Amino acid sequence: MNKSIVLKNKKVNYKVRQSKRAKRLRLTVCCDGSVIVTQPANVDFNNIESFIRIKADWLLEKLSFFNNLEQKLPKGNYEDYLKNKQKTLNLVIDGIEKFNKVYNFKFNKINIRNQKTRWGSCSKKRNLNFNYRIIYLPNRAIDYIIVHELCHLKEFNHSRKFWNLVERTIPNYLDIRKELKNKGLGG
Repeated sequence: MNKSIVLKNKKVNYKVRQSKRAKRLRLTVCCDGSVIVTQPANVDFNNIESFIRIKADWLLEKLSFFNNLEQKLPKGNYEDYLKNKQKTLNLVIDGIEKFNKVYNFKFNKINIRNQKTRWGSCSKKRNLNFNYRIIYLPNRAIDYIIVHELCHLKEFNHSRKFWNLVERTIPNYLDIRKELKNKGLGG
């Protein structure tokens, strides 16, 4: 169900997605600037609007971030994906070879995808997946994303052990992570 709300004089469109598995309301801002509210079965619409208003500053900051990012990154259309998929794969393979000399983790496949919400992921089957658009990011961000997913091969969580693994090869990971999450991407 598509809805809209006005936050600080700015109209924000969002989509409500109901989930039987959700235990609480969840707000997601996708790379393309779309907003999704995941709604548990027992939450009514008025609670959704209140939830969004409570998260207004965060939501508007994320929308601004992705709006600025879209000016630097292509929208992620299929043609651009096909054009850059192999180049991204080569970049990722080089990064994995470089960093896995330190970690020596075993993995199955490396996949390059055209994802809306993630830069990368690691599956339980030990497959490493990367968004093709990482090719447009600064090298420090690409290295961080590669190392982040590699470390999930050992720690399939975001525990202190996981972050210690990341820190072995990306000592300034907190700065890069903050840059990716909050401040937009510099060159």
